[in-house]
Amino acid sequence: MELLNKAVPLTMLTFVVSSMLAVGVSLTVGQILAPLRNGKLISLALLANFVLMPLAAIAIARLLRLDEPLGVALLLLGAAAGAPFLPKLAGIAKGNLAFAVGLMVLLMVLTVGYMPLVLPLLLKDISVDPTKIARSLVLLMLLPLGAGLLAKARLSGLADRIRTSLNRISSLSLTLLIVLLLMTNVRNVIGLFGTRGILASILFLAGGVGIGWLLGGPSFGTKGVLALGTAQRNIAAALVVGGQDFEDPKVLVMVVVVAVVGLVILMPLARVLGTRNTVQPS
Repeated sequence: MELLNKAVPLTMLTFVVSSMLAVGVSLTVGQILAPLRNGKLISLALLANFVLMPLAAIAIARLLRLDEPLGVALLLLGAAAGAPFLPKLAGIAKGNLAFAVGLMVLLMVLTVGYMPLVLPLLLKDISVDPTKIARSLVLLMLLPLGAGLLAKARLSGLADRIRTSLNRISSLSLTLLIVLLLMTNVRNVIGLFGTRGILASILFLAGGVGIGWLLGGPSFGTKGVLALGTAQRNIAAALVVGGQDFEDPKVLVMVVVVAVVGLVILMPLARVLGTRNTVQPS
């Protein structure tokens, strides 16, 4: 089991870096920036991720009367936007990939400044180190994405040749990551039964999907992306803050459980959206 636990961060690293590289070699900077010029849609995305999701986390914790560590974990996730899984989910859903990448990068960058500002207002006696959060986001996501975009701009032929291999590595590492998370957290997941933690996870994810879908604009492609992107939170940022600022292990356990439940729910949902999107315009 110790070996499996050590494999989780390596698999996560492989997935995130390969995904960012794959997206970078598939798109140009212009393609990423173009969807972000839709001011109304971006405003709604920011409202969904930085206002409504934290409020949903607070409401669910109070409604279900969660133990304090579980409520804290849910709030950390509510404040952490910009999931690195979004481009993969958007690709499966056949959504607007450029919008997914642009939105992910925007939310990811804003999360670095948002969490340190908002969490102290919502949680007393907490100090957040934005430098640690920013370092992980920049090194694991922004730099590989930038390297891929640079390769696409300067070495287009090479970028096209390695795109398929990167996508294959990304898909395989994501599958392995899901398996490892389930195997290494079986006891933690079972331990949450009776605490309403699993129910809270499901309601939180369903709320994110609903909020994103309603605010995703008239296009099916952007509605699906915002639904998936709002529900799938930035697990890495939540884990960094949870591990750094809280001694109770239940905080990290709840974050991991929401991550696992999210993958189990959102992957099939993305496939359903992809099936629908084959017969509807993006």
